[in-house]
Amino acid sequence: MIIMYSPTPLESWVSHFYEKLGISQPESLNEQRIARTLNIFLFYKEVPSMSYELGRFRSITIDKRLPLKVQREHFYHELCHILRHAGRQIMMPEAFRELQEWDARNFTRYAALPLHMLKDLNLREPYIIDRLSDRFKVTPELCEERMRKIQNNILSKRRMA
Repeated sequence: MIIMYSPTPLESWVSHFYEKLGISQPESLNEQRIARTLNIFLFYKEVPSMSYELGRFRSITIDKRLPLKVQREHFYHELCHILRHAGRQIMMPEAFRELQEWDARNFTRYAALPLHMLKDLNLREPYIIDRLSDRFKVTPELCEERMRKIQNNILSKRRMA
C-alpha cells in the first residue's frame, strides 16, 4: 500500500488520462487500443522508434526488432511526444530537446506503471519488481526505477513529518 505519497502533477495527469479512457487495470494497458482511441496510427517496423505529427495526422512507429517489453516502453515515450510536445526536435535548441526527452522518460515511468494501478501493492513484497514487470509488460529496470522514485517520495515525506 502506498501511504504518505504525493504524486507529481504529471503522475496525476497520466492517471486521470487513463481513467478518462476507461483504463483501470494493467490488463487494459494496450498500445493498439490507446492509439486507436486517440486516432493515432500505430506501426511496427524495422526502423528506430519515432512519433510523427502533421496537421491532424498522428502516428507512432515502434522498432519491431526490440524485445516486446522495450517496444511497450518506446510506445509510451513516443505517446508522450504526441500528447505533450510541440515542434520538430531536429530543429529545436538542444536544451529544449533535452527537456522534452526528460519529460518523455518521466511520462514513460508513469504511463507504464500508473499510480492508480499501484495503490494496493505491498512495496515490501519479495519479487515485487518481477511481479510488476510481468503484470505491466515492461522491463524490470523500468519497474525498479518506478519503485525507487516512489520509495524516495515516501522517505522525503517522512523526513518532513
